[in-house]
Amino acid sequence: MNTSNAGGWAGKILHINLSNYTSWTESTDAYHQFIGGMGIGYKVLWDAHRDGAKATDADTPLVISAGPLTGSGAICTGRTTITSLNPVVRGDLITDGHFGGHFSPSMKYAGYDAIVVRGKSAAPVWIKIVDDQVTFENGNDVWGMGMFDTFKHLNQKVGAGAQIAAIGPAGENLVSQSTIQTQGGHSAGGHGAVFGAKKLKAIAVLGTGSVTIAASNEAMRELDDHVLGIIGANNQGVVPNQPQSWAEHHHKGSRWRGGPGVTWGTKDNPIEIGETPWHDKQKVGLRTSMAEMYFGREEANKIMKRSGGCHACPVRCFCELKNPRMKEKYKLPTEHITNVCLGLLDPWYVMGKPGNSVERTDIQTVGAYYMDDLGVWSAYGQLSHLMREFVKRDFWQQLLPAEEYAAINWAQYKALDASFLKDFYYRVALGKNYQGSNYLGRFLGEGLYKFINDDGQLLDIQAVLDGRSAAVMPLVFALDKDGALKNKPYSVFTDPAINIFNRSMVGALHHANESAAQVGSLLQTVFNRDAQCHSHINLIGCGLPHAKIVEVAESYWGKGAFDKVKHYTPMNQAKAKFAKWCLVKNVLHDSLTVCNWVFPLLVSPDKNRGYLGDSSIEAQMFTLVTGLQTSEQQLDDMAESVLHLHRALTILQMKQMDQRNHHDVLTEWVYDMDPTKSFGDEGTIKMDRADMQLALDMFYAEMGWDKATGAPTRATLEKFKLGFVADELAKHKLLPR
Repeated sequence: MNTSNAGGWAGKILHINLSNYTSWTESTDAYHQFIGGMGIGYKVLWDAHRDGAKATDADTPLVISAGPLTGSGAICTGRTTITSLNPVVRGDLITDGHFGGHFSPSMKYAGYDAIVVRGKSAAPVWIKIVDDQVTFENGNDVWGMGMFDTFKHLNQKVGAGAQIAAIGPAGENLVSQSTIQTQGGHSAGGHGAVFGAKKLKAIAVLGTGSVTIAASNEAMRELDDHVLGIIGANNQGVVPNQPQSWAEHHHKGSRWRGGPGVTWGTKDNPIEIGETPWHDKQKVGLRTSMAEMYFGREEANKIMKRSGGCHACPVRCFCELKNPRMKEKYKLPTEHITNVCLGLLDPWYVMGKPGNSVERTDIQTVGAYYMDDLGVWSAYGQLSHLMREFVKRDFWQQLLPAEEYAAINWAQYKALDASFLKDFYYRVALGKNYQGSNYLGRFLGEGLYKFINDDGQLLDIQAVLDGRSAAVMPLVFALDKDGALKNKPYSVFTDPAINIFNRSMVGALHHANESAAQVGSLLQTVFNRDAQCHSHINLIGCGLPHAKIVEVAESYWGKGAFDKVKHYTPMNQAKAKFAKWCLVKNVLHDSLTVCNWVFPLLVSPDKNRGYLGDSSIEAQMFTLVTGLQTSEQQLDDMAESVLHLHRALTILQMKQMDQRNHHDVLTEWVYDMDPTKSFGDEGTIKMDRADMQLALDMFYAEMGWDKATGAPTRATLEKFKLGFVADELAKHKLLPR
């Protein structure tokens, strides 16, 4: 594929070395094989690999990248990928995080497909990029600032249109559970400490150029119209969650929340959403009115101002909220907050998941403010699950010094007083720089793997944090209702409420066996953190009748591919094909930089199409934007090469070919939960050990990975033009024979 004159790519990668304050560019051409976004990030990190490298080493690269579709105006292409080593993961393995918003389009308009940052500044610094002008600015005046003041301050310096990627105090304090964020509540978790270790507060980009598109405006508009006839709501919900007169179906789990009874009540002139017919393209942005999902309708109607979202996205899944009590009662500088998903849910998890109420509204809006301003990352709920469940189990009193335990305002916690969250998130964000010993905040701010033994038993966290030899804590478990935990030494691997899913990576449960049995479970074995994969979720959550979803699934992957949630069947070949497809599409979206909260579009709200979508839309977009005639299979193959590169780099970092037994391992609760039920019984997400081993066998075969180890074979790597990867693995005796 000759890409030298293609549209879409900006054409340059900007390299920055903070150790000597230099910058230079290289052509993007050599990275076209890997599409962009995640693909660029993984290739840069592969080329820079050093044995034993840590995330916070000065010469560890951090890559901010976009794909060829971003900035083209193609629908839902405003994502940004951030790739580096990750201090939250055992071994500081490579991961990629993502945020939405408008940063990557601005980066493309400035002329860059990616920004690669290396080195460490001698003093706090921020980087100013205005088209081809790159300058290093004194960061002393913004170091220590919260995220919101940082955005305001730098926008005043660079211009109101500048897009900013920044860290808060959590990243500055090298807290592993920290984010890089951009304006509007968009955040990428896990790499804030990499910025912090480089003394880099922010990158501000103001791009005034454009992205060259091969196709005509008319052809692009025709494709946009096609997409708008297929696209649903967030997570590709294609039916409303309540009955509407135009709808044949509805489903309470659908994120198509906008409809009768939903109000954006804090507008100057409140908006009654009313019906949102699928064919009314002017109401696409009203469908995903998700505040109701987070607050309940009564509270949501009081505080929802409007929907917000990312560049070139009609779905608008962010909640722009106004809660006057934030300012009046909790003395925050604003009564506004913009967020979605775990940005609102994490504080709620921390406080024990109270029911819909004024208290819950305050918890979620006040908590979201502190979380975002300080730049704290939840690791898909792991931080908050630990906090909540350790409270329930009376663990904190056993784990903390008496003086620290007494200094925490547990009365506020029990009263569901959102004031508690200020102290809580400051403890996490400031770490050892917070008042007192702060073992609670320091523990929650680090990777959990540092505090457990091989059996998942908790070590003495005070000893670990003080650098002393740490023994297992003989915890007294306060609850005894769960038979899987009773009368056993406490382990986070046996506790389903903590939600640790991947035993090796100590990663959180998210869209795994609770969503799609073996398919979801397999997705969570491959990546080194949460896979952030919605390929399967966009089918599970579409809202169509189960029989219709089964029909669609079988047309793609064969009979038996799709199970009802909580009613699972044994592993089969169709599920292995489904799992591979999900991961390839996930990588494709993160390389193109297309939103995987919306794509893929396997189904549609159009009854006249039989509710069928179009899985080739990404390839159609790629063809029109780049001018390179590319089929869906060809584009998927390009994405699959990135997936194999990810696997190979993980093997190289771990110095471990046997990924089956050292990486792709699930925790015990997944198999031992619900002791009165068996795998396959209705009502349980319990898995079976032998069946999951069969799932790995079948999945590895689909991927072209060695059955015994789960490592890519030379034949597979060479098939995807990764012979150089095979040679490097062979040199280290990490390539299967």
